[in-house]
Amino acid sequence: MDLDWLKGLIELVEDSGVDGLDIELVGSDTGDPTRVRIRKSPRVAAAVPAAAVPAAAVGSVEVAPTPAAAPDAPLAEAAPASGLFEVLSPMVGTFYRAPAADADPFVSVGDRVEAGQTLCILEAMKLMNELQSDVAGVVREIAVENAEPVEYGALLFRIEPD
Repeated sequence: MDLDWLKGLIELVEDSGVDGLDIELVGSDTGDPTRVRIRKSPRVAAAVPAAAVPAAAVGSVEVAPTPAAAPDAPLAEAAPASGLFEVLSPMVGTFYRAPAADADPFVSVGDRVEAGQTLCILEAMKLMNELQSDVAGVVREIAVENAEPVEYGALLFRIEPD
């Protein structure tokens, strides 16, 4: 099993809103399927030490959740100088403004949004995660282009709160 690939999966689940991931790979050298199961609870980080999974491991890998420290960057915060609420990416992925290529965007600059309203979709490993607004207000800036990759903590929107 490729440890870099496994670490990448763990990081994607850890940085996303996904609570778990199950993968079964068939066609290993022994003919037995390789199963990978990664689980987490909200606000919990999961980690697997490199020594815990030998390179030729075949079988099941389970990652137990462990309590995490406070995240390095909040997912949304008020910008001190401008008074605008900044919506930051909660994960690494691809930013989409609309639910489909031929659909209207969820929001545009100048639109009024309510708390809980979908702002965009962040795709990670073919999973579509809707990102919702934490505040009601007016969208003043969309800082990312459609279909652009984003990093954890990247600025996505600035909203002028009510």
